[in-house]
Amino acid sequence: MSSTILVAGGAGYIGSVTAQLLIDAGHRVLVVDDLSRGHRAAVPQGAELTCARVGDVQAISELLRSNRVDSVFHFCAHSLVGESMRDPALYYENNLIQGKLLLDAMIAADVKHMIFSSTCAIFGLPQSVPILEDDPMRPANPYGETKYAFERMLHWYHEVYGLNYTALRYFNACGATATHGEHHDPETHLIPLVLFTAMGKREQIEIYGTDYETRDGTCVRDYIHVLDLAAAHLTAFEQCRDRVAYYNLGNGAGFTVREVIDAARRVTGRPIQVHEGPRRAGDPPVLVGGTEKINRELGWSPEHTELDQIIESAWRWHSAHPDGYPG
Repeated sequence: MSSTILVAGGAGYIGSVTAQLLIDAGHRVLVVDDLSRGHRAAVPQGAELTCARVGDVQAISELLRSNRVDSVFHFCAHSLVGESMRDPALYYENNLIQGKLLLDAMIAADVKHMIFSSTCAIFGLPQSVPILEDDPMRPANPYGETKYAFERMLHWYHEVYGLNYTALRYFNACGATATHGEHHDPETHLIPLVLFTAMGKREQIEIYGTDYETRDGTCVRDYIHVLDLAAAHLTAFEQCRDRVAYYNLGNGAGFTVREVIDAARRVTGRPIQVHEGPRRAGDPPVLVGGTEKINRELGWSPEHTELDQIIESAWRWHSAHPDGYPG
């Protein structure tokens, strides 16, 4: 059955891909984005864009009410760990205070369901691998702390106001579709940075630490294709609207930094220069998520799991959009 869904942050990387899948599934999609970090050109054709902050309670509650919105998908967060360490106030304002105001607008409009874009950063430095949903949560930076705090806020809005929600805790989003890809300014993610090096936009790629106790001495990270992330949102929307749920979203396997670089060399057929530097403070050797819970309860599992396949999809998009989205 068709629903009307508000995608907050639908001009961003994951939000835009999810909005496209919702449209493809026959849903009506409203996008709210202030375009401070999103891109108007990323909003899918067929979505209805409102350029506003989600913290404008009066405007958002009226938008929800007048369009009889069934659910809100919340992607509006700043997500740079380093930036959050330099400017924690920015992260508390955007990720927590603006998010709280979005929840207030939902309650005012009697919209009682949210899919929340959370993060593995809520766990901090893991005690064991793979990371499971009920492992201790000890965020190590303001980014993770604000995401964790918002999850706790959701808990109490459920208890007091009856808001149901699903928190989806991502590991490393990556890859692209034919029409949507990754465009951040600044870019901090490994795969696009490696591809920028292959394109000649960077001289080299940095490897931070080569002496970890991993199979080649470099850090291991869990990379999940953006299409798999988007599909998990649709699955959660279809199956979890009447309850509270929380799931890890990952590939279920990890790849080292060297493996990512080697795969990019294979896919692009181009040389990629590397500079090996010391470890960065706080980088855990391995971050891999366990996805057994969502597979068992919702039947979701990632489909795009091969590293070369993931990088090839990103390479096609970046080759077609060397400067990212226009504007």
